[in-house]
This record gives sequence, C-alpha cells and structure tokens, in this order.
Amino acid sequence: MEDLKLRYVPTWCMGCGNYGILNALKKAISQLGVEPDQLALVTGIGCSSKISQYVNTYRIETLHGRSLPVATGVKLANHQLTVIAEGGDGDGMGLGIGHFIHTARRNLDITYIIHNNQIYGLTKGQASPTSDIGAITKFTPAPLGSVEQPINIVQMALQAGATWVGRSTAADPRLADYMVQAVQHKGFAVLDILQPCVSFNHVNTYKWYQERVYRLEEPDYDAADYAQAAAVAGQWGEKIPIGVIYRTERMTLEASLPQLAGKPLAEQPLNAVSIASLMDELA
Repeated sequence: MEDLKLRYVPTWCMGCGNYGILNALKKAISQLGVEPDQLALVTGIGCSSKISQYVNTYRIETLHGRSLPVATGVKLANHQLTVIAEGGDGDGMGLGIGHFIHTARRNLDITYIIHNNQIYGLTKGQASPTSDIGAITKFTPAPLGSVEQPINIVQMALQAGATWVGRSTAADPRLADYMVQAVQHKGFAVLDILQPCVSFNHVNTYKWYQERVYRLEEPDYDAADYAQAAAVAGQWGEKIPIGVIYRTERMTLEASLPQLAGKPLAEQPLNAVSIASLMDELA
C-alpha cells in the first residue's frame, strides 16, 4: 500500500465516506498484486472522482460523466491493463447514464466503482439521480422535496447486462474484498458503494445505513440466479441488501475482436493497417 501513496492530501470533508473507499481501493490493489504501471484508474468529475489524484497508478480525470468511454478506449488500446473506472452517482447516473448502459451491454472487462451518496456534493447539495423521493435540498425545498423517481444502481446494472453486480458501504470491513472480486471478474463489474455525505446529506448517514443493510451470503443466496438477484436488487428502504448480488460469465467485447487476438493495439505497429484502398474507393 505504501507504493500507492502520493504526496497529495485529500481535500474531502472530515468524515466523508470517500476516505474509507480510498483506503479500501489501495488495500484491494495491494491484495490483487497489480503493479501500479499495469493499472489505469479513470474518473469523471466530482468529489468521488478526485480519488484519481490520490492513488499512484496511471490515472485520468476526464470530463463529467465520461469516465466509461475513456476507460473503454484505454481497455481497447491495451486490453492487458487492469482498468478501473470510478465516479459518483451524479457523474455516472446523470451525465454518464447512456455510457453506463452501453458499457454494460458490451461487457468490457472493466470495473466500475460508484460512490453513491445520493447527492451532488462538489456543487453543494443538489438532488442527484439516486436521491430518494422527498429528499430535501436547497434545490428541492420543503415541503415536497425531490419528486423524481430515484435510480436503483444495482437494478439498472442488472437490466443493462453487467455480468458482476455488487453493493457495499463505505464503512463495510469487507469493501476491499468486494473490490478484489469485481476486478478479478472477467467482464463488466459494477460495485455500488453507499457513501454518506456528511456536509449535504443528513438523512442517509452511517447510522441510517447501519440500521438497514443486510449481507447476502451463500449458500442461502445464489448470486448466479438472475431471478433471485432481480428480486433482491429491488429492495430499498427498511431493508437494503449488500454483497455480491449477481455474477455470470459472458464473452467480453475485447475477447470477441480478432484485432486484439495477437497483441494489444498499443504494441502493434502504426503502419499495420492501410486505408489506401478505402481512400481510392471514395475518390
């Protein structure tokens, strides 16, 4: 874990769930044994996306909501790299929702970690796509609060075609273990992390989650059973499931491309492909 440290000091609020996620990520990378130069961390914009500034790997902080298309480009350019995309619920379920759906159905071998605090933190507390109905913010004031149906991330991931879907919390002692499982999975893995925002979300607190989450455990729960996964994924409110919700095997996009069968594109000569005949045809 020492190898993953940088000199930059995190600027998150004291008590922010991002600290727990950062520590778990470093622990997971260490346990995986992935060399820093063999891992690319791609983030969007937001409090959660600043995590790329604090981990000593290859890292790219992209535009708001655009972490997944950039991560796709990284994976296709060098499919031997371990690629982790990371961002918040606003970043991924707002501007990035279209990219999320298409990355899931394509099943690239990418891990997507979502810091889900049900609020826009960096821009000071607007309701996000995952905010509960009735959530009171400065932009969704009382008495109605938010009137929009919230997105259930694990439910969305299942429906879109992700082949590994899990949920944890920022305070879960097994968070690093779920990260390891997500990265080791060959396919698009989505890990929804319930993360308190101590500054702008005073409802979904550490205590609020602690009173509601329960862990899915095998053999009582079969994560390979899609119907069972769909049933528990819809649970929210008084009971919130955490753990590995679904996993299955399906050919990844990069494994289906003959161009990548020999070696990564990054290692292929630039003159390997000629478009002269195409240009002649269009002349």
